[in-house]
Amino acid sequence: MTARESQAPPRDLPCKELVEVITDYFEGRLSQEDRRRFDHHLLGCGGCRNYVEQMRETIRLVGAISEDDIPVDAREHLLAAFGDWKRGR
Repeated sequence: MTARESQAPPRDLPCKELVEVITDYFEGRLSQEDRRRFDHHLLGCGGCRNYVEQMRETIRLVGAISEDDIPVDAREHLLAAFGDWKRGR
């Protein structure tokens, strides 16, 4: 790869795709190219920058609780809600 090729702008990353890969972003599992696309998108999208910051703050605030800290009925309700969301209901 030439120096010019390494300087090519990353392919566009739609907002929807950014939302879908945010966990991989935070956990450092994005490829180098996808990380560049993610960071490049944030430069030009204030809505996604806000979303990433909200997720960081949520992780900071909630990251200290364990699964055992969540009452069983609340845990079951959350799992059902996320299951329905994933299935598109």
